Amino acid sequence: MITMQDPIGIPACFSSGEKPTDHDPAVTRWGQSVFMSVYRTKMADHCRLITVTWCKNLLLHGLSISVEGPEGESQYTCKIELKPWYFWRKQGSKRFTVDDGKPFDIFWDLKSAKFNGETEPGSDYYVAVVSEEEIVLLLGDLKQDAYRKTGCRPASFNPIFVSRKEHIFGKKKFSSRAKFHEKGRFHEISIECKNGVDDEPEMEMRIDGHVVLHVKHLQWKFRGNESICQQNKS
Repeated sequence: MITMQDPIGIPACFSSGEKPTDHDPAVTRWGQSVFMSVYRTKMADHCRLITVTWCKNLLLHGLSISVEGPEGESQYTCKIELKPWYFWRKQGSKRFTVDDGKPFDIFWDLKSAKFNGETEPGSDYYVAVVSEEEIVLLLGDLKQDAYRKTGCRPASFNPIFVSRKEHIFGKKKFSSRAKFHEKGRFHEISIECKNGVDDEPEMEMRIDGHVVLHVKHLQWKFRGNESICQQNKS
């Protein structure tokens, strides 16, 4: 199991004073991958953090949306379990009432969402958080469907992405292309996290298909640095 976290902001699954339970999809369990994103937006005249958590295990996908109270002392959570036999749970809405009595709604449509083996969907879905007839947070590519379903307009205050945290079970690979100097060519760079011998997590970094860094026992060597020498400037 490997955890990667964006250093910006303070991602939190639960508010201060609230303890996680085994029934919450945001709780990290063995065999479960979790992607947690935190956004700052304005709802009911207060700036609030909204935490969107996608989780996946062998049986189901889960979605949890938490809205922080104005002072961070309370939280309102919507949990959705996307089991194959719960087709009707893949589309719906839920209403909450915040501390000052103002309602907000969460709408979702995941019935055609394409996960392609990943923890969070890549296309054909939307998740919308609505407050005072404004969509204060909208995720997914079916934006027009979300506006039509909710009957609401975009918020005047654009949400701010604060942080992202990933807890990965099993194998995960990231790839990109980059130049090492201005006049050089693009190189293919990949970072792969996987379970090695005795299920010990390890990490490999490859440049143009060649292994340039191999970190074993990643659970204990989760922080470090190493210089890589270039043989030629191509």
